[in-house]
Amino acid sequence: MRAKKRLGQHFLVDENVLGVIGRLADLHEEDVVLEIGPGLGILTRYLGERVRVVHAIELDRSLEQPLARALDGLDNVEITFGDALALDLGALDPPPGKLVSNLPYNVATPLVVESIEHAPSLGRWCVMVQREVADRFFAEPRTKAYGAVSVLVQLAARRTGFHAVARTVFRPPPNVDSALVAFRRTPLPPRFERVRTVVEAAFAHRRKTLPNSLQLAGVATREEAVAALARIGRDPAIRAEALTPPEFLALAEAL
Repeated sequence: MRAKKRLGQHFLVDENVLGVIGRLADLHEEDVVLEIGPGLGILTRYLGERVRVVHAIELDRSLEQPLARALDGLDNVEITFGDALALDLGALDPPPGKLVSNLPYNVATPLVVESIEHAPSLGRWCVMVQREVADRFFAEPRTKAYGAVSVLVQLAARRTGFHAVARTVFRPPPNVDSALVAFRRTPLPPRFERVRTVVEAAFAHRRKTLPNSLQLAGVATREEAVAALARIGRDPAIRAEALTPPEFLALAEAL
């Protein structure tokens, strides 16, 4: 099979990394696992042999036969062909408790954020992503990697594992480094959808002050943003990258 660049495909072909995934995902035989982007099915089969149910969602219909061959003899893997970003992940039955995937790199960030917000049954994640994306998930404020996804992930989860991955485990090898990152859900803040709107607006114009960015994104007037920042003890000249995740929670409430 030839990987499709437009779909961000880099097929996992080295089985040696599967043991690392299993350890970081803390797999158990009663688990129900969601996999997005099963590709050629190497990880899918590994999961299917170790857990109760696997929900595998694949966008590329041309992979139907390779997946069928890879999963021959397994009756606990449910393959759904479609766009995971357009599917109701919360409607999967039985509901998955873990997301374990080599995520398509071009949509990895929105897939993680959407799964946090719209798949409440998920309690753990173990995902293979571009190294730069893995670093963003748990980046510190005032660093280059820190952004909206850092805030949203850290408000909803804590990291439990990290493992750098060589480019040679994929075909074709990507032009970037990769990493496995594992994290566990923490209680979701109230009105998370509203918090997400504020966070994404705050970073939409990263080089501008926070009041100006919120106004340009249409979330609040500059005056409202200045007043809200004052209520949480922050200067109106501050930029989004300086606020911690708990401060964004307080800012959303103040607004």
